[in-house]
Amino acid sequence: YCSSSEAAKILEAEFSNSKAIPCNFLEERDLQALIGKIDNMDLHVLINNALHGLTQAHFHKLPPHSFIDSFSHNVQPTLIITQKAISIFRKKKFGKIITILTSALLKPPTGMSEYVANKAYMASMSKSWAIENARFNIASNCISPSVMKTDLTKDIYEKIFDELERIHPLNKLLTPEEVASEVSALVHSCQFINGTNRIMNSAEDVI
Repeated sequence: YCSSSEAAKILEAEFSNSKAIPCNFLEERDLQALIGKIDNMDLHVLINNALHGLTQAHFHKLPPHSFIDSFSHNVQPTLIITQKAISIFRKKKFGKIITILTSALLKPPTGMSEYVANKAYMASMSKSWAIENARFNIASNCISPSVMKTDLTKDIYEKIFDELERIHPLNKLLTPEEVASEVSALVHSCQFINGTNRIMNSAEDVI
């Protein structure tokens, strides 16, 4: 695992046309600074794939403020950024929005109600973006990956990963690289691919 800043430096070193922009979604100043920079970008594609944090607890044990906090930290910044991107895409008469969701939408795991609810909200928004902006040649699609070994899941016991691999028909877990290949496919797809959600199945989804 590596931090976001470390990963950004690696990408900048590998791809000379890439530019890392730090943005803490919890800081209004950072978010507005990013919005201001978008105006100067020749933006064609927006990929929504950010998560501030993950709370694992049964629904009845969550404090009421956690729902508002989670929405403001994980959903609202994405909405603000996407609004800005759409305003640019409409002027260009072209744009692609790709939003990363989760296959847990099909069967929410125990203790993940807050996380899955946020993703369900984004799934609905993505569909609305597709419908409202189709005549401006803007496509909005989603990808819903199953569980992977990432920073998000680093606190999960290794034996749980082993069991998930054992029961999966492919005897392996999905990788970030495989999800990235689906993102690339949507980036290069025609604008007739619009309003879809590509499910990248977990073992339970397959069975």
